[in-house]
Amino acid sequence: MAEPTLDAGAGPVALRTSPLAHLAERMRDATVTGDRGVALTERPFITMVNLRVDPASEAAGRIEKALGAPLPRQCGGTSASGVRTVVWLSPDEWLVLSEEPLDTAELRRALGKDPGSVVDVSANRTTLELSGPAARQVLEKGCPLDLHPRAFGPGRAVSTTVGPVPVLLWQVDEQPAYRLFPRSSFAGYLAHWLLDAMCEYRGPEVP
Repeated sequence: MAEPTLDAGAGPVALRTSPLAHLAERMRDATVTGDRGVALTERPFITMVNLRVDPASEAAGRIEKALGAPLPRQCGGTSASGVRTVVWLSPDEWLVLSEEPLDTAELRRALGKDPGSVVDVSANRTTLELSGPAARQVLEKGCPLDLHPRAFGPGRAVSTTVGPVPVLLWQVDEQPAYRLFPRSSFAGYLAHWLLDAMCEYRGPEVP
């Protein structure tokens, strides 16, 4: 969503607003510190590019060179180069995440005439970050994955559900910190679900 403003001489200009801007204060107030700490924040406006190409093709090699990172070949795999992370979605599909603008024209040139596609899908999702000692326990209330470190750890990213919401779930580090990528239209529901799941950690642990 965006709200118009006026720029003298230029007419109305749309201001970019993230899907969860209206919940920013509530998410800050819900932060829990200490041994049972957990925090929820939105990381808006991350560039996201959906990429499809035959991983065995010459085009895949050209795209890897353009990205500066390999295309992961296994489910749950990720690779990183600077501010970019490439996430496996299916045998011939990846999501490129970047903290900075990404030149999709360069990737399309790398694809050339080979079968495939390069599509900017940044407006399709937003990013929630759940972090802190209790982050895994919060997710385990509604995620069917085995999130224990023996099965899921830093660098792993898979499509799953949290509560009833489909997400791409990526564990960023061992803190642990997780990034969740819901569709923008489901972001508000997911944020409320996570905030409710965090409530119990404000009090002492029940023996």
